[in-house]
Amino acid sequence: MVHGNGRRDEDTNGIRVEEEEEEEYEVDDVNDRMESSRGSRFNLLNRELELDYARRIFNRENVIKGIKDLSKGLAIHPDNRWYRAWTKFILVWAVYSSFFTPMEFGFFRGMPSKLFLWDIAGQVAFLVDIVLQFFVAYRDSQTYKMVYKRTPIALRYLKSNFVFDLLSCMPWDVIYKYAARKHGCRYEHGAGTLIRKNSKKACGNKEEVRYLLWIRLSRVRKVIDFFQNMEKDIRINYQFTRIVKLIAVELYCTHTAACIFYYLATTLPAEQEGYTWIGSLKMGDYSYSHFRQIDLWTRYTTSLYFAIVTMATVGYGDIHAVNLREMIFIMIYVSFDMILGAYLIGNMTALIVKGSKTERFRDKMADLMKYMNRNRLGRDIRNQIKGHLRLQYESSYTETSVLQDMPISIRAKISQTLYKPYVENVPLFKGCSTEFINQIVIRVHEEFFLPGEVIMEQGNVVDQLYFVCHGMLEEVGIGADGSEETVSNLEPNHLFGEISILCNIPQPYTVRVCELCRLLRLDKQSFSNILDIYFHDGRRILINLLEGKESNVRVKQLESDITFHIGKQEAELALRVNSAAYHGDLHQLKSLIRAEADPKKTDYDGRSPLHLAASRGYEDITLFLIQEGVDVNISDKFGNTPLLEALKNGHDRVASILVKEGAALKIDDAGSFLCTVVTNGDSDFLKRILSNGIDPNSKDYDHRTPLHVAASEGLYLTAKLLLEAGASVFLKDRWGNTPLDEAQICGNKNLIKLLKDAKSTQLPEFPNYSQEITDRVNLRKCTVFPFHPWDPKDKRKYGIVLWIPQTIEELIKTAAKQLDLPRGSCILSEDAGKILDVDMISDGQKLSVWCGFVRFEKKIKIKL
Repeated sequence: MVHGNGRRDEDTNGIRVEEEEEEEYEVDDVNDRMESSRGSRFNLLNRELELDYARRIFNRENVIKGIKDLSKGLAIHPDNRWYRAWTKFILVWAVYSSFFTPMEFGFFRGMPSKLFLWDIAGQVAFLVDIVLQFFVAYRDSQTYKMVYKRTPIALRYLKSNFVFDLLSCMPWDVIYKYAARKHGCRYEHGAGTLIRKNSKKACGNKEEVRYLLWIRLSRVRKVIDFFQNMEKDIRINYQFTRIVKLIAVELYCTHTAACIFYYLATTLPAEQEGYTWIGSLKMGDYSYSHFRQIDLWTRYTTSLYFAIVTMATVGYGDIHAVNLREMIFIMIYVSFDMILGAYLIGNMTALIVKGSKTERFRDKMADLMKYMNRNRLGRDIRNQIKGHLRLQYESSYTETSVLQDMPISIRAKISQTLYKPYVENVPLFKGCSTEFINQIVIRVHEEFFLPGEVIMEQGNVVDQLYFVCHGMLEEVGIGADGSEETVSNLEPNHLFGEISILCNIPQPYTVRVCELCRLLRLDKQSFSNILDIYFHDGRRILINLLEGKESNVRVKQLESDITFHIGKQEAELALRVNSAAYHGDLHQLKSLIRAEADPKKTDYDGRSPLHLAASRGYEDITLFLIQEGVDVNISDKFGNTPLLEALKNGHDRVASILVKEGAALKIDDAGSFLCTVVTNGDSDFLKRILSNGIDPNSKDYDHRTPLHVAASEGLYLTAKLLLEAGASVFLKDRWGNTPLDEAQICGNKNLIKLLKDAKSTQLPEFPNYSQEITDRVNLRKCTVFPFHPWDPKDKRKYGIVLWIPQTIEELIKTAAKQLDLPRGSCILSEDAGKILDVDMISDGQKLSVWCGFVRFEKKIKIKL
């Protein structure tokens, strides 16, 4: 697939690439065991090499179109079908060049004419491949995005393999021949070497030119890449692939050593060939003297035998070194063989125990494919799963699991070194304590995400908080009609998911990856646990979240939700302050106040921390709260003050502290309160509140004083306590009863005597007090009618409302005067009973003035 400078979409051939990926990772439920037939494995290898030409569809028009696109400056997608075919084609030439280069160096001094054209064809193929490399897009290792721009592609290739690829295509054999002939050397086909004219000595003046042939071994990387791709291909048995790779490594090493062994023998002139390993070699009756005249296959087979035997027998074989050069090389070769042997044995052991990372990747990929096939998952989710697993394998970030065996303290230090810079620079954590930051750092987990992946979806419940280390993400708002609007871009030192977690609301925006991202994940539960401990930092975070709304659009749009949650947090914080005061935890209370908790705030019942501290009797907390400016006279919704709470629970020392700081006992409806206390019989509490200045003569809704209640209940000690506090025995309730009257009704002789003594005691001290109180209490009114209560309605007249005087005579005189009645009338109740005393009249009572009673008395006297 061809792209233009990264701006053309991949939709045209994207489906075809995805189908190829599906085929590449599709798994059949077949037992992939070592006992499977050899033919099936080579069929899979054949498919990997794409040598089955019947499956290829080469279209002339497509080829011409691809050439035209390249001429216009477009880029080639690495998964393009034609480019993948080309890579398999160039792989064949890479295998040929990798094996033939050591042979050319050792057995040919100058390319023979019959191989010259074949070699030129290979070099031309590699030159074409060099040109194509300037057009092949690549995946950026940092962002994991495909790069299609020509300039980055060219710069990347120029900085990596361009120089070696170009030098590998140089005709070093032609250069060598030309330089040798210039110095008077000629090539002998039979000897396979260049010698000087009129001499039998080898021509070595320009021998260093031949060493440049080894640059072509840089093409081995294409073979290595091929084997790596085979190892990742879950269609091919992993053990089979590894064994083939190990055999290829061993054969290539012995092949290269054989070519070097023969080259060392050719460095001496023909007359000294007896001082070489092959010139002095004699096997049975066959002698290798004049070995240059022996056919190429025999010489190569003998050299390969020497290399293999030397490797297998650690240098002790039937062929051995003769001169110093050969001894030095054999020492180096044997040392290398020990390393190679360890490599081969180690890999074979790994195959047996099945512990390599690549095999684990293959097994996991195979299991995932079976799962996706069984559940018929869609193509998008398939690609995401495969891409994420491949990224996990390539980035090797799961190697952090090796730290699980380390002590927690060491892991914490490692996490602080790696992740602390990304967490402490987040604006949301500005002003937070170092301890809070460290607790977050040691609990984060590193994760990688590919471009296009959706990490959080709008409306979902969030259980993770993410910190951005590398890469870029975008927050997208999705409308009801499915339209998308980019809200903000998230770059390093940003985080997301905090609004949903802190405010307990669904995720407001969808978060999508733009570039390959390295993120730090913190679970919600861990974050909540940290906030519970470092609550002052939690408050700081909420403040930062709200203060940042002006510069942060996504936060500004959620200002109401954040403000509501902050209010909720304030209420919860007030409850925590009250809880600390209730349980006497002064250290916790100080920590909360240092975290900017307001000790003056009250809970849902209007109770302040001072109420609870006073009720529990905590002197230290009471003093601390007073120093923090808490109002000592604050009342809750029930009218209770801290002083009253202390008195209720018998904490006299706390009460004295409050009084010393200016607290006063203020009780709404003190009369009813005192009457209730007297009724409950709590004399100790009554004594405490009386000693703190409450008025003992306070009245309830019936004008009854505490002394009335005590007298009616016969509470001698309580009445004595009230009298000592200044309670008056002259006060009357709404029915005109004094405490003495109540005591007389109760019949408690001791109490009656106590009250009479108090009455006699209080009279000389307050001569006018009793009369004033009586006047104020007797200020009552009544309605007087000028007819008999039993008169019919037609004889009834309007009455008059009068104040009740001190005597009944005054009432009769006033009523008779106002109603124009004769003197000598009497006052009757509604039941026609004659009233003799004004104390019998209640407030608002209806009365009648009747003069017929006087006439009735006169008639009786006359009869008598």
